[in-house]
Amino acid sequence: MRICTLYALLPLATVTFACESCYGPQNNVIHTRNVRRMQPDAQGATVGPRAPLEWGQINFLHTTDTHGWLEGHLKEQNYGADWGDYVSFTRHMRHKAGNLGVDLLLVDTGDLHDGAGLSDATTPNGAISNVIFENVDYDILAIGNHELYETDIAYETFSQFSKVYGEKYITSNVQIIDPATGKFEYIGSKYRYFTTDHGLRIMAFGVLFDFRGNSNVSRVQKTADLVKETWFLDAVNYKDPIDLFVVAGHNAVRPTVSGSTFGTLYNTIRGLRPEIPIQTFGGHTHIRDFVVYDEKSTGLESGRYCETLGWVSMSGINSTTFRGNMKPRGVPNPTRKATKVSRSTGTASAGLASATGLSKRATALSSMVYSRRYLDWNRLTFAYHAVGSQDNTFDFNSGKRVTADVTKARKELNLTALYGCAPATYCQSCKPFGAEGNLFGLVQTALSTVVVNTSRADTPRLILINTGSLRFDLVKGPFTFDDSFIVSPFKDAFEFIPNVPYASASRILNLINRTPETKKRNNLSPRDFHFSTSSPHDSCVDPPLTSYGALHPRGIITRRQTTTLTPGYVTTDDFGTDGDDTPHSKIPYYRQPSYIQANASFPLDKSLPATVDLVFLDYIASNVVAALKSVGESYTMADVGYYLPQSFTTNSYLPEYARVAWQAGVPNCPVGEGVGSG
Repeated sequence: MRICTLYALLPLATVTFACESCYGPQNNVIHTRNVRRMQPDAQGATVGPRAPLEWGQINFLHTTDTHGWLEGHLKEQNYGADWGDYVSFTRHMRHKAGNLGVDLLLVDTGDLHDGAGLSDATTPNGAISNVIFENVDYDILAIGNHELYETDIAYETFSQFSKVYGEKYITSNVQIIDPATGKFEYIGSKYRYFTTDHGLRIMAFGVLFDFRGNSNVSRVQKTADLVKETWFLDAVNYKDPIDLFVVAGHNAVRPTVSGSTFGTLYNTIRGLRPEIPIQTFGGHTHIRDFVVYDEKSTGLESGRYCETLGWVSMSGINSTTFRGNMKPRGVPNPTRKATKVSRSTGTASAGLASATGLSKRATALSSMVYSRRYLDWNRLTFAYHAVGSQDNTFDFNSGKRVTADVTKARKELNLTALYGCAPATYCQSCKPFGAEGNLFGLVQTALSTVVVNTSRADTPRLILINTGSLRFDLVKGPFTFDDSFIVSPFKDAFEFIPNVPYASASRILNLINRTPETKKRNNLSPRDFHFSTSSPHDSCVDPPLTSYGALHPRGIITRRQTTTLTPGYVTTDDFGTDGDDTPHSKIPYYRQPSYIQANASFPLDKSLPATVDLVFLDYIASNVVAALKSVGESYTMADVGYYLPQSFTTNSYLPEYARVAWQAGVPNCPVGEGVGSG
């Protein structure tokens, strides 16, 4: 593991520090089936897994879109484990696989930062969190688009992160200009051919979707061109035997999703090698999903933000060199054929192959059987599957060390500094727009209150932002420096055009809401940000917080069992509705607008002003100017200036609002029950 220094700690002004009492009593506590938590202010899960995992000939653990959430979700019971817990879990699972005589591979499909303070409070992003991430011994990793937006992050990925994992970090269609040669080189390896501990021969690729928002030091090859490359075709038709293809990618696993290129990859590989199973692992859309391509090929996508750990197991791979157990004893085994379950009738049907004309050769006499599961990211889940729910035997020293590293980094980065006490939970999509508890209504109030140029404070203003600038829910309790990144991590400055006729300015919101956002950060539709996954495009969520000083005694923990469901993921995929490892009640989902507007300093008599300052983010400036032209105004980008100093950004206004409006209860902020509980 490489050594890292804190490159640049973001300064904080006028902050107070929460004490342990902000998060509950310090004396003896009764938890309902809680396990001991690793981060001192995390909450334990109360509902555990429904059944043991099914172990097959080869098994996979999959993470994706972690976005810096390595401390876990400190305000959310379902997702309270930290990266140290995961390190211990992977150690247990590797030992278990060895004892069962089967293979276990660990896969990650990218997007390591832009989402939490642990990754975003350093320069470059990920300088500390990547080092913590590297404590997990992955077998296959792929790059995400968030590794490529900024030049310094792309080079950190190339010069540091990729070197830690070597050939395991696969970037089949992503290159970067090597500073040493001035020529484009692959950031990682083009492919990986390797043999597992029990003799399975695997060919792996790592493919990013056709991303175009990267900085100019890198380039992303379109998948349609990649599959024509001689080296790629040679790898598919490799000189040595292949028992299984693994395609990992920051890429929607379902080929019918807009932007996914997995269909192209599947068709190419299957057309050349119809007899060999293909297993894909996706990401980017932040959902739980499992897809059947044909009777020898499936795909898994495992959510986001350290909320989900994906599991796939399979048996039936024909291999002359496999020397393990096809059906390991003493554990459940996979039994399901790779056939899609109809959502309307519950009957089995063919997958993607039937639509592409490849099914007859690909699926003939297949002996493959599968299982899939989506694990909630908490210690109760990890301990149950690792050691039979014996929490006192769960931790490895390596896991405890990583947990201590997380705690230390959060303290050094000042992530627990307290701005105020959020009086309620505000969600992105569990409430209708405009309803109490909807995040964007809170944002409108905050913008009206604190986004003000003092020299123009009396001038009426309309403030426009894109809802994609907010990445997560805001949960009742301490609102900290960390939460400022969790809810609104990007640093878009506020620009404006002064004295715009109100008749024109008032039309802009409706105009830009008719046009989908097209730039970076808008690859995901609002549907990708909710808990219930009743369709392939749905998803789930929830966030973190808190304060670390000295570690205080936690009191005696008494455990008891509960069957009460907590709000969380409710997933439907190609295998049906039984994929969630822990059952939950469904969280409502409501669509939200792409852009919202706040009004401020309007006449007290409720009359309409003749002109207004039209304020907007620099990120959407070109969209606003184009909309103004469409209503007959002649403004250009030359008319745009900064409304506030560039240092005041979308990462600033919620902390500033908390200082103004959320001081009641500081520092003893009560923590709510999370999204969907009220």
